[in-house]
Amino acid sequence: MKSSSLAIWLDAARPKTLPLAIASIVCGSAVAGWQGSFSAVIAGLALLTALLLQILSNLANDYGDAVKGTDNDQRLGPQRAIQSGLVTPAAMRKAMVLNIVLTIISGLSLILLATNNLHDMLGFMVLGLMAILASIAYTVGNKPYGYRGLGDLSVLMFFGWLGVAGTYYLQAGQIDSIIMLPATACGLLAVGVLNINNLRDIDNDRACGKLTLAVRMGPEWGRKYHLFLLLGSVICLALFAALEIHSPFGWLFILSAPLLFKHGKQVFQSTDGAALRPMMATMVKCALLTNLLFAAGMVLAAS
Repeated sequence: MKSSSLAIWLDAARPKTLPLAIASIVCGSAVAGWQGSFSAVIAGLALLTALLLQILSNLANDYGDAVKGTDNDQRLGPQRAIQSGLVTPAAMRKAMVLNIVLTIISGLSLILLATNNLHDMLGFMVLGLMAILASIAYTVGNKPYGYRGLGDLSVLMFFGWLGVAGTYYLQAGQIDSIIMLPATACGLLAVGVLNINNLRDIDNDRACGKLTLAVRMGPEWGRKYHLFLLLGSVICLALFAALEIHSPFGWLFILSAPLLFKHGKQVFQSTDGAALRPMMATMVKCALLTNLLFAAGMVLAAS
């Protein structure tokens, strides 16, 4: 076993999924900056905390799916650390505990720096605890919610509503309901990444009793649902631009529309899970590019 190898653990952290955490912090910080409330220190700590939570979720998924037998030879996705035999379940549990400790340290530092009253402090501590528990309970435990089709809602909440709106609030010190439009857009794009993953492994998940939303809907409706996620994100950003940003720069995100359209068409026309393998990376790129263009538009509109 080479479970202490840095390369193995870096791979277990699944760095290709980390842009999702980056996107939510960038999106929330961009709107805060547009309103003149950007804080580089708070944004940096929020980014570190989000990345640690994302890594914790990836490690927990590796562990949970391995011990339940979902990670098997029929799974079409890349082999995970425990599945490949490079990391033992005991080593993965230790890595998860270490990650939780680091997440708590980073999260508390962020909360203590960014909040100035007990109400906000306690509120964000509760949200942080919920985020840690959600990262683990997706596949770990006797009743993991990812096996009941609730993963999409969780991703929308933590990579969208809480990730974006929470980052905005920690910098601006207030909340405006209009922030939920870009927050929902960011969340829908993150759900799109999960949906590609679930569509790819729909047959194996069904056989293993992992009733993801894609399994519940079936492949045809799962592909239609994917188009809804892409279109919904664009509509939310367009509404925000039309209602709030009185500058052409607010529409900069539209430059990602051709990539989103091409990706959506490929997913809709795909015939099996194997055809969806390369589309996971494309969906991550779509999500990151759309959010970066939106953020750049906010910066330019504010200047």
